[in-house]
This record gives sequence, C-alpha cells and structure tokens, in this order.
Amino acid sequence: MRALRVTGRWTLEDRLTAPVHDVPFELPADARGFTVRLSYDRSAGVLDLGCHGPLGFRGWSGGARSEYTITPAWATPGYLSGEPEPGVWRILLGLHRVPPGGLPYELSVIPHLSPPVRSPARPGLRPPPPPREPAATRRGLPSLGGLRWLAGDLHAHTVHSDGSLSVSELACLAADRGLDFLAVTDHNTVSHHAELPAAATYAAITLLPGQEVTTDLGHANAFGDIGWIDFRDSPDLWARTVRDRGGVLSINHPVAGDCAWRHAMTARPPVVEVWHWSWWDRTWGAPLAWTQLWSAGATMIGGSDYHRPEEGHPPGDPTTWVLAGDLLEGLHAGGTAVSATPDGPLLLRHGDDFLIVGGDGLVLWGPDTRRAVIGDRVTVPARPGPHRLETHRNEVMALCT
Repeated sequence: MRALRVTGRWTLEDRLTAPVHDVPFELPADARGFTVRLSYDRSAGVLDLGCHGPLGFRGWSGGARSEYTITPAWATPGYLSGEPEPGVWRILLGLHRVPPGGLPYELSVIPHLSPPVRSPARPGLRPPPPPREPAATRRGLPSLGGLRWLAGDLHAHTVHSDGSLSVSELACLAADRGLDFLAVTDHNTVSHHAELPAAATYAAITLLPGQEVTTDLGHANAFGDIGWIDFRDSPDLWARTVRDRGGVLSINHPVAGDCAWRHAMTARPPVVEVWHWSWWDRTWGAPLAWTQLWSAGATMIGGSDYHRPEEGHPPGDPTTWVLAGDLLEGLHAGGTAVSATPDGPLLLRHGDDFLIVGGDGLVLWGPDTRRAVIGDRVTVPARPGPHRLETHRNEVMALCT
C-alpha cells in the first residue's frame, strides 16, 4: 500500500490566520490502521501534531512527537486507539513557531493492512507498594465535618504528551513522595485516562483525570472524567463545557514567561494555579498580585508541572491540600491550601481557625493580619481572605485560600 505524501510551506500569515490547520486524507477501505509522519527543519520553527477522525478527536502530541500510529488495539501515547472509521481524516498541525521566510514541511500517511506490533512495556517496574499512611495522618491533621485534608499535585505529564514517564511510573513516584492524589494533565489529549484506574490501584494513590488545554496565549487544566476539551475553542467555551460536564477548570501558571495567561474571558474561573515551579523566587509578588486582580475570591492551588526527573521539581513541589470527601467537590468548594513540599510548613483554614503546622519562626500575613508564629503547631482565629506564611525576607512558604 503506497503512502500518501503531502508537501508544502507554512507562512507567518498562515499562523496569524489560525493557530491550528488541518490536512485532510482518506484511508483505503481495507486499512486496519495508519501511521502519520511529519518532517520539517526543527531548527527553524515548531509544528505541533495531532489527529481528528471522521467521528471526532483522536489525539494530540504537540511538538513532542514527529509521528503517530493509530490501530484498533493500540495507539501512540497521546492518541486514541480504535477502528479507523471510513470518511475524511484530518492531520492537525499547530503552527507554534513559523519564521518570516516560511517553514517547509512534508507529511506521510502510511496505511497498513494489520496493526503494527506494540513495543513491549519497559522493564523493571517494581512490585506494588504496601499500603501507605495518608498525608493527613502523617502530619496529624484533624478531619472537619466528615471531610479530611488530602495532599496532592494538580499538574503532571506523562509519555502521552511531553513527559518521560509512563502513567504507572508517574503514579509510583507521586506515591513515594507521600501524596494522596495526583492529577495527570497531558497536553490537549485524554488518551492517558484509560490507564489511570489500573495505575492508581497499582501505586495506591488517587489519580484524577485531567487535560491541560494548551494554547499560545495560555494554558488551563480541565479536571474530571469529562472527555476531551477542544483547545481550538474559546476559553469561555472551555469553561462552560467543563462546568456543564461536572468538572473544574483552573487557570495555569498565569505569569510564567511565554506561557502566561493572555486570554480574555467573560466569566473568570475562580481556580488559579498560583504556585508553579516557575515561581522560582517566592519573594516575587507577581503571582499573588495577578490572582487578587483576577478574582477576589480565587481558589489557590499549586502544581509541579512535572515532566521528567532531571528538571528538579518532583510531584508535590508544591503540594496542594484540599479539604474534601470527594476531590472535585473539594475544589468546587474552594477549601484549598498550598505548601512547598508534602512535609513543608502548612497553613490551613480549618473551620473558624487557622491551623499552622511546622511554621515556627514564620510570619502569618493576610488582610489586616500581621502575626509572628511561635511554636510548631499553632491555632489562631481565622480572618477572611487569602493568607500566607512568609520568612523574615518575605519568601512565601505556604498559602491558604
């Protein structure tokens, strides 16, 4: 079966017309799967890669991959397996970076009569871990009204987008860090969702389905088992779709370099990823200032945005604490706090009080609040508004919504 080849040149005008373009193709009637390969000069620009089938979304890998395969039983991570339905397929190409002189490219679509053999699973995965002590128990945190404090990370990636670990490997790493939950939020895809239940059982951790809706003008996490969110739509439509499907939408790393949030929205989602690895100097007040302007009652969360070990910020750096019976309900309710690590200083709004754990020598700051913390476990009356623990040099050590 001959491959279909398409060549062309994307221009800066193409990118300004639309950030994502598509190249249509049809499969032969007897094709049992296909492979798409993209070739271009990566030193000159960046093209993102994805797939839309006749019946809907089939995958996205952004700039992390130059090819993908879809078959009835298996697909490249980031893509959805299943029978290749008849009709017009579309290769999605995101024009992420295009130089003034244009960017030549070549696409190949290779149909095959039978699915290729899937690569064997990587060896060396350890035996399942023993039962773990919940973070609240380890830190001596009381429950409240039948709810308990859960510690986790709300932003992480796997091989299904541009991470280096499988879902199971990431789950084990997060569990080793002492986390109760982890949101797996691969870029513009939900192909990883199918692997979460088994990996969660294996690693003894709660895995929250997620998708990082990723665009040039900002990123947002859609939390919940709510299906795919079309990143080509407007952020207002993302928010409505997530809400209508019972999920939660967060604005991610709003002041993080070229990933800063620049979208306009009619209604502003209250959940904001204030604490992100890019807040490398926590005496810098921009994330807090942005959040206060975004929403007076913002729900503050954190996310490591973990991709690979060598980056130096493992799952749980920072850690988000949610007062919840059900994790999504807790995020909806807005009972959150953020600490630098799972065992770092902690500031919780616990009923009518602030519970401060491990904060001896720090300063409690908030609206009309300036108070030195004396003691390793302190309870003081809570006041309205966001609060934080800081060092004497104004470095933020913990946040509380």
